[in-house]
Amino acid sequence: MTDELRPPALDPDSVARRAGSSYPAPFDRPCTTRERRALGDALGLGHFGVNLLTLPPGAWSAQRHWHENEDEFVYVLEGEVVLITDAGEQRLTPGMAAGFPAGHRDGHHLVNRSARPAIVLEVGTRAARDRVEYPDIDLTFEASGGTDRFLHKDGQPY
Repeated sequence: MTDELRPPALDPDSVARRAGSSYPAPFDRPCTTRERRALGDALGLGHFGVNLLTLPPGAWSAQRHWHENEDEFVYVLEGEVVLITDAGEQRLTPGMAAGFPAGHRDGHHLVNRSARPAIVLEVGTRAARDRVEYPDIDLTFEASGGTDRFLHKDGQPY
């Protein structure tokens, strides 16, 4: 047996970090310091995505949202985060998980209110078509066969 990793295995540190957010301003600000490593992409996975998310103190995972067609799952590996949903707030620590079924109209996101970075494994389906609703702000997102766009709630593009 060798200690050298080769496909289908990988070291997450070998995957490039993507920092920030593609949200239009000013909605991108709470997410500017978050970092994701797209592990699923690096491994060639097509049916679901897997990200290793790092949230520095004060960072948000996303704006509070829900998906029409995509399931989401998060598992806390290190640190702690606050899960905010329509029902309120709860603290998640290492070993805790949360799931968000497609079409369930419960806006959710993670916020790191601690003094240490948090590391979270994110898993989500990759629906060819999806609509994402952001209940707290004037924003929606549509993915349709390779065309992705942010819209105002009245349908006007950003």
